[in-house]
Amino acid sequence: MGYRILALLSAVMVVLPALTGHATADGQGRGLRDLGATTGSSRDRGVQVDAELILAVDVSWSMDRGEQEIQRAGYAAAFRSEDVQKAIMGGPHGRVAVSYIEWAGTMSQAVVVPWMLIESREAADGFAYRLQTEEPDRERRTSIASAIDFAAPLFEGNGFDGLRRVIDISGDGPNNQGRMVTDARDAAVARGIVINGLPLMTSGGYSSWGAIPDLDLYYAECVIGGPGSFMIPVNDWSQFPDAVRRKLVMELADSWPTSRADDAPLMRAQAAAAPDCLIGERMWQDRQRRWMEDF
Repeated sequence: MGYRILALLSAVMVVLPALTGHATADGQGRGLRDLGATTGSSRDRGVQVDAELILAVDVSWSMDRGEQEIQRAGYAAAFRSEDVQKAIMGGPHGRVAVSYIEWAGTMSQAVVVPWMLIESREAADGFAYRLQTEEPDRERRTSIASAIDFAAPLFEGNGFDGLRRVIDISGDGPNNQGRMVTDARDAAVARGIVINGLPLMTSGGYSSWGAIPDLDLYYAECVIGGPGSFMIPVNDWSQFPDAVRRKLVMELADSWPTSRADDAPLMRAQAAAAPDCLIGERMWQDRQRRWMEDF
């Protein structure tokens, strides 16, 4: 009698997930090797898309309100553009998942637009509209590392299953708070995430105490990573809309835009010399030391 009860309980445990709508755990999860797990992890299979993309946008105090509005407007214009919409709907699945976050210091990250499925022109226009329904905020310090650490877990359990997972980092200065940016980048890459960059070099590299003149090289060596990772530097705010459009086409369709492809230079990770990946932290320490001396 006892063995019959055990057999019945075993059968219930097998059938129960199907009856309740909960799938059984996958034998292998994506990107958990950097956490020391190789088996037993689960990943819910969601809607299949060509790419899962997080747009991570810098809103630190080094950029004024006008520049932040240029960023929002640039991304909105890109999603309304024919190039980007064709790239989205021309992929194997004809749809992508996109989220938009803003970041500054270690404790300053916010999801502006949560994960949204884009599979039509109307959906792309809707994403653009949501970007412009609220004003961006401004926060202190610059922690690219914390932005990556905040963004990376957002892929898990988001309801989508993409051929690619990408974090798109844009900013106007080096990391100066939190852990080493290279550690955050490497951890994200180990999870199967590609990090691309949009360094904003719009004031000659000397607009604030935390700016550097070779931010493009810094991004190439210290920020971007993963197979096929790349960056497009922006040297003037007038270039921003076209640079965003071009980069989105490459990320969402894994191809090149069909028009004005030479507007902004592209630099892959292998093309740059090695700058100091701790330059932002050193600049902050120097600033604090000078402040204490003046005090």
